[in-house]
Amino acid sequence: MTENLTTTPPSNRVKSARAGLTVLLASPRGFCAGVVRAIDAVRDALRVYGPPVHVRRPIVHNLEVVRMLEAEGAIFVEELDDVPNGAVVLFSAHGVAPAVAAEARRRGLIAYDAVCPLVAKVHREVERHYRNGRRVVLVGHEGHPEIAGTLGHLPRAGAFVINDPSQIPALPLRREEPVAYAVQTTYSVDDAALIVTALAAHFSDLVGPSSSDICYATSNRQAAVRSMAAQADTVIIVGESFSSNARRLAEVAAEYCPQMQLAASSDDINWRLIPPDGTLGISSAASTPERSVEDVIDALRQRYDLDIQDLAGPVEDTVFKRMPVI
Repeated sequence: MTENLTTTPPSNRVKSARAGLTVLLASPRGFCAGVVRAIDAVRDALRVYGPPVHVRRPIVHNLEVVRMLEAEGAIFVEELDDVPNGAVVLFSAHGVAPAVAAEARRRGLIAYDAVCPLVAKVHREVERHYRNGRRVVLVGHEGHPEIAGTLGHLPRAGAFVINDPSQIPALPLRREEPVAYAVQTTYSVDDAALIVTALAAHFSDLVGPSSSDICYATSNRQAAVRSMAAQADTVIIVGESFSSNARRLAEVAAEYCPQMQLAASSDDINWRLIPPDGTLGISSAASTPERSVEDVIDALRQRYDLDIQDLAGPVEDTVFKRMPVI
Protein backbone atom coordinates (compact mmCIF):
# COMPACT_ATOMS: atom_id res chain seq x y z
CA MET A 1 0.00 0.00 0.00
CA THR A 2 1.42 3.32 -1.04
CA GLU A 3 1.25 6.10 1.55
CA ASN A 4 -0.50 9.19 0.27
CA LEU A 5 1.76 12.18 1.14
CA THR A 6 0.19 15.57 0.72
CA THR A 7 2.72 18.22 -0.22
CA THR A 8 2.39 21.91 -0.90
CA PRO A 9 3.18 22.80 -4.49
CA PRO A 10 6.35 24.95 -4.67
CA SER A 11 4.40 27.82 -6.16
CA ASN A 12 2.20 27.96 -3.02
CA ARG A 13 4.97 27.78 -0.41
CA VAL A 14 5.30 30.89 1.73
CA LYS A 15 8.83 32.15 2.10
CA SER A 16 9.72 34.98 4.45
CA ALA A 17 10.69 38.08 2.51
CA ARG A 18 12.61 39.44 5.49
CA ALA A 19 16.31 39.05 5.99
CA GLY A 20 17.65 37.48 9.12
CA LEU A 21 19.87 39.20 11.65
CA THR A 22 21.94 37.78 14.48
CA VAL A 23 21.91 40.12 17.48
CA LEU A 24 24.65 39.87 20.10
CA LEU A 25 23.70 41.51 23.39
CA ALA A 26 26.70 42.53 25.47
CA SER A 27 26.71 41.81 29.19
CA PRO A 28 26.86 43.72 31.43
CA ARG A 29 25.18 46.78 29.93
CA GLY A 30 22.92 49.59 31.08
CA PHE A 31 22.44 51.03 34.54
CA CYS A 32 25.24 50.88 37.09
CA ALA A 33 24.83 51.10 40.87
CA GLY A 34 25.62 54.82 40.93
CA VAL A 35 22.91 55.61 38.38
CA VAL A 36 20.35 53.53 40.25
CA ARG A 37 21.24 55.34 43.48
CA ALA A 38 20.88 58.77 41.87
CA ILE A 39 17.49 58.00 40.30
CA ASP A 40 16.26 56.52 43.60
CA ALA A 41 17.38 59.72 45.37
CA VAL A 42 15.17 61.89 43.15
CA ARG A 43 12.20 59.58 43.63
CA ASP A 44 12.75 59.42 47.39
CA ALA A 45 12.85 63.23 47.56
CA LEU A 46 9.59 63.41 45.58
CA ARG A 47 8.02 60.89 47.95
CA VAL A 48 9.16 62.70 51.10
CA TYR A 49 8.65 66.33 50.04
CA GLY A 50 6.21 66.02 47.15
CA PRO A 51 6.68 67.71 43.80
CA PRO A 52 8.30 69.79 42.65
CA VAL A 53 11.84 68.75 43.51
CA HIS A 54 14.61 70.60 41.69
CA VAL A 55 17.68 68.85 40.26
CA ARG A 56 20.80 70.81 39.33
CA ARG A 57 21.88 69.53 35.90
CA PRO A 58 20.78 66.14 34.46
CA ILE A 59 20.86 63.63 37.31
CA VAL A 60 22.52 61.25 34.83
CA HIS A 61 23.35 61.84 31.18
CA ASN A 62 20.26 60.35 29.58
CA LEU A 63 17.26 62.28 28.23
CA GLU A 64 14.90 59.33 28.69
CA VAL A 65 15.71 59.28 32.41
CA VAL A 66 15.32 63.06 32.65
CA ARG A 67 11.92 62.99 30.93
CA MET A 68 10.79 60.10 33.12
CA LEU A 69 11.65 62.01 36.30
CA GLU A 70 10.14 65.23 34.95
CA ALA A 71 6.87 63.36 34.47
CA GLU A 72 7.05 62.36 38.14
CA GLY A 73 7.54 65.95 39.32
CA ALA A 74 11.25 66.77 39.05
CA ILE A 75 12.36 70.12 37.63
CA PHE A 76 15.84 70.19 36.09
CA VAL A 77 17.80 73.43 36.24
CA GLU A 78 21.27 74.48 35.16
CA GLU A 79 22.23 76.54 38.22
CA LEU A 80 21.04 77.19 41.76
CA ASP A 81 19.89 80.67 40.67
CA ASP A 82 16.94 78.88 39.04
CA VAL A 83 15.87 77.26 42.33
CA PRO A 84 13.47 79.22 44.61
CA ASN A 85 14.69 79.99 48.14
CA GLY A 86 13.83 77.22 50.58
CA ALA A 87 13.14 74.66 47.85
CA VAL A 88 14.44 71.09 47.65
CA VAL A 89 17.37 70.54 45.28
CA LEU A 90 19.49 67.53 44.40
CA PHE A 91 22.96 67.55 42.90
CA SER A 92 23.68 65.13 40.06
CA ALA A 93 25.60 61.85 40.23
CA HIS A 94 28.60 63.54 38.59
CA GLY A 95 29.47 65.49 41.75
CA VAL A 96 29.77 69.22 42.43
CA ALA A 97 32.35 71.61 43.80
CA PRO A 98 32.07 72.42 47.53
CA ALA A 99 31.24 75.99 46.54
CA VAL A 100 27.96 74.80 45.02
CA ALA A 101 26.94 73.06 48.25
CA ALA A 102 27.96 76.16 50.24
CA GLU A 103 25.79 78.36 48.02
CA ALA A 104 22.83 76.03 48.60
CA ARG A 105 23.29 76.35 52.37
CA ARG A 106 23.56 80.13 52.12
CA ARG A 107 20.32 80.23 50.17
CA GLY A 108 18.52 78.06 52.70
CA LEU A 109 17.89 75.31 50.17
CA ILE A 110 17.15 71.77 51.29
CA ALA A 111 20.01 70.15 49.38
CA TYR A 112 20.95 66.53 48.79
CA ASP A 113 24.08 65.35 47.00
CA ALA A 114 23.41 62.32 44.79
CA VAL A 115 27.09 62.04 43.82
CA CYS A 116 28.20 58.54 42.87
CA PRO A 117 30.24 57.08 45.75
CA LEU A 118 33.04 56.26 43.30
CA VAL A 119 33.22 59.91 42.21
CA ALA A 120 33.24 60.96 45.87
CA LYS A 121 36.20 58.60 46.34
CA VAL A 122 38.13 60.57 43.71
CA HIS A 123 37.27 63.82 45.51
CA ARG A 124 38.72 62.47 48.75
CA GLU A 125 41.83 61.24 46.96
CA VAL A 126 42.70 64.55 45.32
CA GLU A 127 42.10 66.46 48.55
CA ARG A 128 44.43 64.08 50.40
CA HIS A 129 47.13 64.39 47.74
CA TYR A 130 46.98 68.17 47.86
CA ARG A 131 47.18 68.20 51.67
CA ASN A 132 50.28 66.01 51.36
CA GLY A 133 51.98 68.63 49.21
CA ARG A 134 51.27 67.24 45.77
CA ARG A 135 49.70 68.95 42.81
CA VAL A 136 47.25 66.84 40.87
CA VAL A 137 46.93 65.90 37.21
CA LEU A 138 43.38 64.93 36.32
CA VAL A 139 43.07 62.57 33.37
CA GLY A 140 39.72 63.33 31.81
CA HIS A 141 37.68 65.60 29.58
CA GLU A 142 37.83 69.26 30.54
CA GLY A 143 34.35 70.70 30.88
CA HIS A 144 32.75 67.38 31.84
CA PRO A 145 30.66 67.83 35.03
CA GLU A 146 32.67 65.22 36.91
CA ILE A 147 35.97 66.95 36.12
CA ALA A 148 34.49 70.36 36.95
CA GLY A 149 33.29 69.06 40.31
CA THR A 150 36.66 67.45 41.10
CA LEU A 151 38.55 70.63 40.19
CA GLY A 152 36.34 72.48 42.64
CA HIS A 153 37.80 70.46 45.51
CA LEU A 154 41.26 71.99 44.96
CA PRO A 155 42.68 75.51 44.66
CA ARG A 156 42.88 76.85 41.12
CA ALA A 157 46.60 76.17 40.82
CA GLY A 158 46.35 72.77 42.49
CA ALA A 159 45.18 70.67 39.54
CA PHE A 160 45.53 70.39 35.78
CA VAL A 161 43.44 68.47 33.25
CA ILE A 162 44.86 66.45 30.36
CA ASN A 163 43.43 63.91 27.94
CA ASP A 164 46.44 63.07 25.81
CA PRO A 165 50.07 62.16 26.53
CA SER A 166 51.22 64.98 24.22
CA GLN A 167 49.93 67.52 26.75
CA ILE A 168 52.24 66.35 29.55
CA PRO A 169 55.39 68.31 28.62
CA ALA A 170 53.38 71.56 28.59
CA LEU A 171 52.20 71.14 32.19
CA PRO A 172 53.62 73.89 34.47
CA LEU A 173 55.18 71.28 36.74
CA ARG A 174 58.82 70.37 37.27
CA ARG A 175 59.80 66.79 36.50
CA GLU A 176 60.99 66.26 40.10
CA GLU A 177 57.95 67.94 41.65
CA PRO A 178 55.65 65.76 43.84
CA VAL A 179 52.68 64.96 41.61
CA ALA A 180 49.60 62.78 41.91
CA TYR A 181 47.13 61.75 39.26
CA ALA A 182 43.44 60.87 39.26
CA VAL A 183 41.23 59.63 36.43
CA GLN A 184 37.68 60.46 35.42
CA THR A 185 35.53 57.48 36.41
CA THR A 186 34.01 57.13 32.94
CA TYR A 187 37.27 57.46 31.00
CA SER A 188 38.58 54.98 28.43
CA VAL A 189 40.52 52.21 30.18
CA ASP A 190 43.02 51.91 27.31
CA ASP A 191 43.53 55.66 26.92
CA ALA A 192 44.01 56.12 30.66
CA ALA A 193 46.68 53.40 30.72
CA LEU A 194 48.65 55.17 27.96
CA ILE A 195 48.47 58.54 29.72
CA VAL A 196 49.41 57.13 33.13
CA THR A 197 52.41 55.35 31.59
CA ALA A 198 53.52 58.64 30.02
CA LEU A 199 53.06 60.48 33.33
CA ALA A 200 55.22 57.90 35.12
CA ALA A 201 57.93 58.34 32.51
CA HIS A 202 57.85 62.13 32.84
CA PHE A 203 57.65 62.68 36.62
CA SER A 204 60.11 61.18 39.06
CA ASP A 205 57.77 61.47 42.06
CA LEU A 206 54.34 60.36 40.90
CA VAL A 207 51.63 58.61 42.90
CA GLY A 208 48.17 57.44 41.93
CA PRO A 209 45.08 55.88 43.47
CA SER A 210 45.37 52.66 45.44
CA SER A 211 42.78 51.17 43.09
CA SER A 212 41.64 52.31 39.66
CA ASP A 213 39.55 55.48 39.57
CA ILE A 214 37.75 54.17 36.48
CA CYS A 215 34.64 52.61 37.92
CA TYR A 216 33.88 48.89 37.73
CA ALA A 217 30.87 49.52 35.47
CA THR A 218 32.94 51.48 32.95
CA SER A 219 35.66 48.82 32.88
CA ASN A 220 33.18 45.94 32.59
CA ARG A 221 31.16 47.57 29.82
CA GLN A 222 34.22 48.51 27.79
CA ALA A 223 35.58 44.96 28.07
CA ALA A 224 32.21 43.49 27.06
CA VAL A 225 31.95 45.79 24.04
CA ARG A 226 35.51 44.96 23.00
CA SER A 227 34.68 41.24 22.95
CA MET A 228 31.29 41.71 21.29
CA ALA A 229 32.46 44.11 18.58
CA ALA A 230 35.17 41.67 17.48
CA GLN A 231 32.39 39.20 16.57
CA ALA A 232 30.05 41.66 14.85
CA ASP A 233 29.62 43.14 11.37
CA THR A 234 28.10 46.28 12.86
CA VAL A 235 27.49 47.68 16.36
CA ILE A 236 24.91 49.92 17.99
CA ILE A 237 25.74 51.57 21.31
CA VAL A 238 22.50 52.74 22.88
CA GLY A 239 23.18 56.00 24.65
CA GLU A 240 23.27 59.77 24.40
CA SER A 241 25.89 61.62 22.38
CA PHE A 242 26.53 63.89 25.39
CA SER A 243 27.20 60.93 27.71
CA SER A 244 30.90 60.38 28.37
CA ASN A 245 30.53 56.68 29.13
CA ALA A 246 28.41 56.16 25.98
CA ARG A 247 31.00 57.89 23.81
CA ARG A 248 33.79 55.82 25.33
CA LEU A 249 31.87 52.62 24.53
CA ALA A 250 31.40 53.86 20.98
CA GLU A 251 35.13 54.52 20.66
CA VAL A 252 35.98 51.04 21.94
CA ALA A 253 33.48 49.46 19.54
CA ALA A 254 34.88 51.41 16.58
CA GLU A 255 38.37 50.00 17.22
CA TYR A 256 37.09 46.48 16.57
CA CYS A 257 34.15 47.10 14.26
CA PRO A 258 34.27 50.16 11.94
CA GLN A 259 30.54 49.85 11.22
CA MET A 260 29.45 51.45 14.49
CA GLN A 261 26.79 53.94 15.51
CA LEU A 262 25.73 55.67 18.73
CA ALA A 263 21.94 55.91 19.01
CA ALA A 264 19.85 57.23 21.89
CA SER A 265 16.78 55.42 20.54
CA SER A 266 15.50 53.58 17.49
CA ASP A 267 14.75 56.95 15.87
CA ASP A 268 18.49 57.58 15.60
CA ILE A 269 19.42 54.32 13.85
CA ASN A 270 21.08 54.53 10.45
CA TRP A 271 19.53 51.45 8.86
CA ARG A 272 21.98 51.50 5.96
CA LEU A 273 24.73 50.45 8.36
CA ILE A 274 22.96 47.20 9.26
CA PRO A 275 23.77 44.44 6.74
CA PRO A 276 20.96 41.91 6.08
CA ASP A 277 21.81 38.40 7.26
CA GLY A 278 24.73 39.84 9.23
CA THR A 279 25.65 40.06 12.90
CA LEU A 280 24.77 43.12 14.96
CA GLY A 281 26.25 43.80 18.39
CA ILE A 282 24.31 45.90 20.91
CA SER A 283 25.36 47.41 24.21
CA SER A 284 24.27 50.42 26.26
CA ALA A 285 25.85 53.04 28.46
CA ALA A 286 25.74 52.93 32.25
CA SER A 287 23.18 55.76 32.17
CA THR A 288 20.91 54.11 29.57
CA PRO A 289 17.69 52.42 30.74
CA GLU A 290 17.08 48.90 29.49
CA ARG A 291 13.82 49.98 27.88
CA SER A 292 15.88 52.03 25.39
CA VAL A 293 17.63 48.80 24.36
CA GLU A 294 14.24 47.08 24.12
CA ASP A 295 13.03 49.93 21.89
CA VAL A 296 15.94 49.31 19.51
CA ILE A 297 15.30 45.55 19.48
CA ASP A 298 11.58 46.11 18.78
CA ALA A 299 12.48 48.31 15.82
CA LEU A 300 14.88 45.66 14.52
CA ARG A 301 12.22 42.98 14.90
CA GLN A 302 9.91 44.94 12.59
CA ARG A 303 12.51 44.66 9.82
CA TYR A 304 14.38 41.40 10.41
CA ASP A 305 13.95 37.87 11.67
CA LEU A 306 16.13 38.05 14.77
CA ASP A 307 18.36 35.47 16.38
CA ILE A 308 19.14 37.11 19.73
CA GLN A 309 22.11 35.83 21.69
CA ASP A 310 22.97 37.05 25.20
CA LEU A 311 26.74 37.04 25.62
CA ALA A 312 28.10 35.91 28.96
CA GLY A 313 29.82 38.50 31.12
CA PRO A 314 30.70 39.26 34.72
CA VAL A 315 27.80 39.46 37.15
CA GLU A 316 27.56 42.91 38.73
CA ASP A 317 26.26 42.66 42.27
CA THR A 318 27.48 46.05 43.51
CA VAL A 319 24.74 47.97 45.32
CA PHE A 320 25.30 51.38 46.86
CA LYS A 321 23.51 52.34 50.05
CA ARG A 322 20.45 54.41 49.33
CA MET A 323 20.96 58.12 49.94
CA PRO A 324 19.04 59.11 53.10
CA VAL A 325 16.27 61.60 52.32
CA ILE A 326 14.48 62.86 55.44
